[in-house]
Amino acid sequence: MQVLRARLAANLAGFPRLALEVGERRRAAVAIVLSPVGGVPHYVLTRRALTMRRGAGNYALPGGNADPHEDAVDAALRETHEELGVRLKRADAIGLLDDFVTLGGHVVTPVVFWTDRELTLIPDPAEVHEAWQNPITDLDHPESPRREDHPDGGEPILRMYVRGQWVNPPTAAWLYQFREVALHGRHTRVGTVGQPSWTAG
Repeated sequence: MQVLRARLAANLAGFPRLALEVGERRRAAVAIVLSPVGGVPHYVLTRRALTMRRGAGNYALPGGNADPHEDAVDAALRETHEELGVRLKRADAIGLLDDFVTLGGHVVTPVVFWTDRELTLIPDPAEVHEAWQNPITDLDHPESPRREDHPDGGEPILRMYVRGQWVNPPTAAWLYQFREVALHGRHTRVGTVGQPSWTAG
């Protein structure tokens, strides 16, 4: 496990990530939380509460808007605790991926965390309908990513296979970039990935 952690951290450190100016947009962060389950490294994925005003029922990484005093790491730490009852430390952050502009007007920074602890997820029902820990090896599904024509034109929509479903961007874009950059050391950009128009709501 420690060999894998060191490799992921080195790959992330060697990646020239894109940091974007926020401008009139909102700063946000998501957490890619890696931890062991039975000695096998897993990552956390959630499904948003079905009663939420935006993104109800969508697959998502834990995350949300940053408060004015927070950087991306602090925001991802707070959101992970609020949504899943999981307390991580800044020292658990092993790297960042590219800032990503969503159709909803956010500049999102994905933060990769590693903890050696087996986690107990306690989803907040106001925000999370369900949460899982998935083996990171599942990200290498032979048909992932799947690119489909955008119904409104523009760049193709990239989808990742997770738990028998095809997950949409932006979550799919973050999982794909994590796979390519952190797991395989391939410098891959996802900023032009097509996003379904309904994700702007």
